[in-house]
Amino acid sequence: EGTIASVPPQGGRKHPQQEFLQVDTSNILFICGGAFSGLEEIINHRLKGTSIGFNSKLELDQKKTIGSSLKKLENQDLLKFGMIPEFIGRLPVITTLTELDVDMLIRIMTQPKNAIVKQFESLMKMDGIKLEIKDDALNEIAKLAVSQNTGARGLRSIIEDSLMDLMYKAPDQKNLYKVVINKEVVAKKSDPILIYSNKEENQKLMSNNS
Repeated sequence: EGTIASVPPQGGRKHPQQEFLQVDTSNILFICGGAFSGLEEIINHRLKGTSIGFNSKLELDQKKTIGSSLKKLENQDLLKFGMIPEFIGRLPVITTLTELDVDMLIRIMTQPKNAIVKQFESLMKMDGIKLEIKDDALNEIAKLAVSQNTGARGLRSIIEDSLMDLMYKAPDQKNLYKVVINKEVVAKKSDPILIYSNKEENQKLMSNNS
């Protein structure tokens, strides 16, 4: 960083005779990120210490999360992970992240501009149907994502699993006005609640459910 770097535009090995591009890195912020799977095991092994002798350290709490382990990351852990000292020295600031909890996952589903819930609401709106996902359903979806250890990526698959059949059948439903998804629907204990603009259809649906 902070220098004029010569960069081969087409790869240095295959095109050794090419002209290099000069890039000023003074105002460039370099960020390296990744999952670094297995790094937490190296950290826990270092923190556990020896378990033999009078000066041994006994680790009684074995239920550590990955995020809590990564908070105690040191350069020696990165060396054991396989990084060379020259590379570690180029990364002066190291930041770790904790796992997403239920509240964070609910915010991810609802608050961003292109949130997942808003996307499904727009898809249903194209067929003239209003989609309402109750708060208890959002909480159940977030809990499933946490239990499956899929993070935010698993939210879409869980919602699609609850709405897949409905999204195919809903456009053919005459006078269908609104669809309500609650906790029981996400848990596969009941079907989505269908509300029709025609009162006769609603009375018929209520009699069938009873």
